[in-house]
Amino acid sequence: MPGGCALTAQPYPSRRVDRPYSDPMRIAVAADELTGVASALVEELRRRGHDALTHGALSAAERDDWAWGSEAAARDVAEGRAEQGIVCCWTGTGASIAANKVHGVRAALCLDAPTAEGARRWNDANVLALSLRSTSEAMLSEILDAWFAAEPSTEAQDRANVDHLGEIERGR
Repeated sequence: MPGGCALTAQPYPSRRVDRPYSDPMRIAVAADELTGVASALVEELRRRGHDALTHGALSAAERDDWAWGSEAAARDVAEGRAEQGIVCCWTGTGASIAANKVHGVRAALCLDAPTAEGARRWNDANVLALSLRSTSEAMLSEILDAWFAAEPSTEAQDRANVDHLGEIERGR
């Protein structure tokens, strides 16, 4: 692909590991309903050693609508209370739109592992958006494996693109 954005063709077999791919992190998590992989997501993050800060339907004390829960998780990331975030709604689209309204957040809707890897690598995404309708537990594991294994690119072109996102946010 132009600009060096070709994904590797390697498959992402579901890997159940006893250790996380990354150092333990605080991850803000939001869902608008307790369906699909919403509860399994929190359990899987904790199994991998991460601390999950829950929002929306995952927290009895909060409004469970997708815009409010996703905003809360995104603000945790933007304000430094969490290193990364994961937001969920039925399609994942609304959750990603809401998260992306928060300054400093780069949310990516990922339906598979290669997209999650690319979002972390080329876009330095800090919030993963998931569809509660389309994401199975097996796919969730693969997506999380790819998300946590990928590191943001240090290539000049990739960094320039991410830096430009900040310029867009600042109105330049």
